Amino acid sequence: MAESTRELLTRSIFRRNPIALLILGICSALAVTGQMATAVVMAICVTLVTAFSSLIISIVRFQIPSTVRIGIQITVIATLVILVDQILKAFYFDLAKQLSIYVGLIITNCIVMGRAEGFAMSNPPVASFMDGIGNGLGYGFILIVVSFIRELFGSGSVFGIEILPLTTSGGWYVRNGLLILPASAFFLIALIIWALRTVDPSQQEKD
Repeated sequence: MAESTRELLTRSIFRRNPIALLILGICSALAVTGQMATAVVMAICVTLVTAFSSLIISIVRFQIPSTVRIGIQITVIATLVILVDQILKAFYFDLAKQLSIYVGLIITNCIVMGRAEGFAMSNPPVASFMDGIGNGLGYGFILIVVSFIRELFGSGSVFGIEILPLTTSGGWYVRNGLLILPASAFFLIALIIWALRTVDPSQQEKD
């Protein structure tokens, strides 16, 4: 039975989250979650690339020879990533510098490739577009939760605005140095995975 638009948009946030359930896109989640601003921008970039690459690939799926389908998919994704990267550099140069190479690495993000190959190649354009947005929202959900915790308790701020006054500037809060390190994102993601699979046991691996 075909999934509704609502299911396509929401299933990947909790029930089939690409990071929490499928363990995809972990590398960028570790790298860009030190600050909420970079996490939100990265989430938007991945969502746009996933949605539009799925849309384009679905539209031309009957014209793509099976022998070169991966190459075509990578070409479409790479074109969109370059476009997003150039827009960021033109209008949000400081954020583009903070994200460094990670926008370019969206080309190799398993979430984008997985939806193109696993969904867009066998589903109509509108459903593929919605599926891409849904997976981007699921990816963004994890990034925003992790970056909120890391920035708040690691730097005492949210979106660069001081929330917990640090002792270094005359306040009372002693920053958690561990949360500043990228490795802390690994532990936070593990806790989120544990929480989601505890709430929904169907996500747990079967023996």
